[in-house]
Amino acid sequence: MRVERSDWHADLLRRAGTNPPDAGKASTCFFDYSKSRPANIIKHTMESAVLRIIDANFNRAREAVRVIEEVCRFALNSAPLSSRAKQLRHELTRAIGELDAGRLIASRETPGDVGVAQTVEKQLGRGSLSDSLTAGCKRLTEALRALAEVIRIENESLAGRIEKLRYDAYTLEKDIVLFAEPREKFKRVGLYIVITSNLPTEVIYLTHKCADGGADCIQLRAKAIEDDKLYAIAAEFVKICKDADVLSVINDRVDVAVAAGADGLHLGQNDLPIEQARKLQKAPLIIGKSTHSPVQLRAACDERPTYAALGPVFATGTKPDVPPVGLGYVRQAGEILADTGIGNVAIGGITLDNVEQVLNAGAASISVCAAVTKASDPTAACRALKEKIEAFRRE
Repeated sequence: MRVERSDWHADLLRRAGTNPPDAGKASTCFFDYSKSRPANIIKHTMESAVLRIIDANFNRAREAVRVIEEVCRFALNSAPLSSRAKQLRHELTRAIGELDAGRLIASRETPGDVGVAQTVEKQLGRGSLSDSLTAGCKRLTEALRALAEVIRIENESLAGRIEKLRYDAYTLEKDIVLFAEPREKFKRVGLYIVITSNLPTEVIYLTHKCADGGADCIQLRAKAIEDDKLYAIAAEFVKICKDADVLSVINDRVDVAVAAGADGLHLGQNDLPIEQARKLQKAPLIIGKSTHSPVQLRAACDERPTYAALGPVFATGTKPDVPPVGLGYVRQAGEILADTGIGNVAIGGITLDNVEQVLNAGAASISVCAAVTKASDPTAACRALKEKIEAFRRE
């Protein structure tokens, strides 16, 4: 067996009655263990330990990535993330397949493994699938590190492949967290209000009224306010939303969203790419993307937003230059988004009179602007829409 000779190896050999030349100098070589019986015992013990470490950590890594794959598939409903986990699992299996499977299994000593009975309090229970996912990600990278360290003794090239898989696992974990946490927050959103005012007092007034009316999420879309004033308004807007347990979203401005501590950011077709916006976030943000066609929606899927805005469904004064996409696009979007885990929000010209049509077309959430913000009683308008949405969801 090829091993890295170092001081601790030399010390073992001295105790066994074998004193190799240049003891204490690290070098790569094949030791001649045949000169003494104790040395042969050490050789066998070391070989067995290496095989057992590889076997245990291969099983640990394979099982961990399977948990990740299943959570991405069944809980997050994300085919891309599930597929990446599956690919990592297969690449790991192929890499370890280059070793002697018979020797690995033969070295297994589960009944005599001192680690089998060792548990810590957190291992005894998981509070949620999220906990299981987090534990799986940590277990995977730890096992891959142990595999690489031990396999490097014998096969540097194979160890390099395992190391690459470890870095792939780190990236996968990051992408899962950036996708899963905002998605979990946004899942409860039924009524999503957009406030387009550039008047600070009106923004604050409408935020209070919509929060009182049961809005699940409110977006601040103030495009004509100077930056210093916008930040001040956004900070107060976010605080009102947090106090009312309402999600807060800032339109266009990732800097303002991050500085004000908003829950999310909404980006249009000509705004900053989502990948770049994520580089600026301090914590995972809900990120929405405006889409007006199936082509734009498919492109948005590649950016992995938390949700895609579909519209304008009907004619709207908010975007008079964009022609209505109709209910047909809402139906198409449901098919396109089916296996992505990305939410959808129908927007544009939606009122109390037509909201049921939009819900029947497959909209998961409803975004409203003028029907609430221009109403004589915004709170009552919110409540009426919320009741229709909740009644539809109960059916």
